[in-house]
Amino acid sequence: MLLQNSFFAQEETIAPKYSNEFLQIGVGARSLGLGNALVAGVDDVTSVYWNPAGLTKVQNKFDVGLMHSEYFAGIAKYDYVGVAHKIDDKSGIGFAAIRFGVDDIPNTTQLIDNEGNIDYDRITLFTAADYGFLFSYGRELGVEGLSVGGTVKVVHRRAGDFARSWGFGIDAGMQYHISDKWFFGAMARDITSTFNAWIFNLDSDMQEVFLETGNEIPENGLELTMPRLILAAKRKFDIGWQDISISPEINAAITTDGRRNTLVKSGVVSIDPVMGLEIAWRDIVAVRTGVNNFQYVKNFDDSESLVFQPNIGLGVTLKGITLDYAFTNIGNQSEALFSHVISLKFGFK
Repeated sequence: MLLQNSFFAQEETIAPKYSNEFLQIGVGARSLGLGNALVAGVDDVTSVYWNPAGLTKVQNKFDVGLMHSEYFAGIAKYDYVGVAHKIDDKSGIGFAAIRFGVDDIPNTTQLIDNEGNIDYDRITLFTAADYGFLFSYGRELGVEGLSVGGTVKVVHRRAGDFARSWGFGIDAGMQYHISDKWFFGAMARDITSTFNAWIFNLDSDMQEVFLETGNEIPENGLELTMPRLILAAKRKFDIGWQDISISPEINAAITTDGRRNTLVKSGVVSIDPVMGLEIAWRDIVAVRTGVNNFQYVKNFDDSESLVFQPNIGLGVTLKGITLDYAFTNIGNQSEALFSHVISLKFGFK
């Protein structure tokens, strides 16, 4: 396919509404099964992403997490690996690496030779991929049940040899637990307005193709990702019968970069709620469900309908190894968009 201007074009503002969106997908099949409602209750290696304050609740000396998923019939691949280390009873550190990429994209800008003939041998392949590297620290404070944490993010994005960027940002999180029954959390993403510095490298032949096809020559520039606040609450009910527990959680992502297509929206503030429910037996087997991605869609008669994304999941833990599975509908439009996501966690005492 021909590289389009929409891929490289700079926004009129350096703070577009949707920037570094690959870092909003989530990590771990547990979270995807819960509809990404995990900020208040996360307590494992995925805390590096969801809430660094949760690193203080990691039970093992080392936790390792892995996940692989594919989108759009396998065209795009999303991978995650994370490591968490419990330093002492009050603190923990963690690292996570995330990649979202599309490989083997045909570059047809040189498909036609100087004589106007089509030469398929001139087609080359390139990869467009986004990388995120997260370094986190969490610590319990003097107030019982209160933990805080921070994450430093390094973002690298590239499209073949044509464009690349490096970016940096900071997240901050908080958790407050009451009697292991009530859990509250807050996560401030990109509190420093994560930036990406873009550099474009188009040779003269490619620039000529861009001009001939009505595309602008992209210029080096800076792109900002605006802050986002997530507030969360969770309640754990211990049934007692057969050691079964039920844990509902609700999160609300709050943005202030203008009107978004969310459940609650205004000209200044938009609120995107997500809800999850987990039923567990003896911390061995867990069944999960969640709903998220509430959006209004326009029908053929110009009326609007509210749609949402359903999710289900399952988790099994044996001898320090956890296998999580999620079945999620990416777009809530067609059965073809359902995806199977599997992740693994290893705990080392």
